Amino acid sequence: MGPRRQFTVKELSLSTWPAFEKLAIKQGGCWCMFYQRPKPVGKGSSIEEWKKINRKDKETLVRQGRSRAILVYDDKTPVGWCQYGTRDELPRIDAGRGYRKVRPLVKEEKIWRITCFFVDKDYRGQGVSKIALHAALESIRNKGGGIVEAFPVVSKKMAAVPEWRWFGTPNMFKRERFKPVAPLGTSGLLMRKTILPG
Repeated sequence: MGPRRQFTVKELSLSTWPAFEKLAIKQGGCWCMFYQRPKPVGKGSSIEEWKKINRKDKETLVRQGRSRAILVYDDKTPVGWCQYGTRDELPRIDAGRGYRKVRPLVKEEKIWRITCFFVDKDYRGQGVSKIALHAALESIRNKGGGIVEAFPVVSKKMAAVPEWRWFGTPNMFKRERFKPVAPLGTSGLLMRKTILPG
């Protein structure tokens, strides 16, 4: 076993966009856009067209300061990310039938959401997601805190598929003191944590 890696983190921004871009291409082309749109787009488009739409829209949101993520690096190599944002920045959650059944939060409450993780396959099992999650929560604290929502997968069958692990696991969030709130269908779980301003 080699020496323990010292990972570092940076926020997604125009300066870190090239690093995010490298990882997004490895991830497959969704660019973590699903939850940033109130409704789906690209119906009737080919997969390649859909990827181009996602890339363009994501870069536009980053330029506007409306897309947030923590990037994790091994030295200068980007190895993973955790996407987070406000309710307005990640509106697709509100359309979910399971989510709509949960006790709604009042409009005045500041809501943050953690929606997606990605780790380069060569770095999985090394705590990259845990580092990214912790850094995202610290960033939220520094931005004034609020209620943070997470949506991990609980179905063992789905959790065995790498793509579904992109939403995290309940244990990841329990370690950060999130509490279960309600099931989301048969495969998901809504968890929440309140973070006070830093």
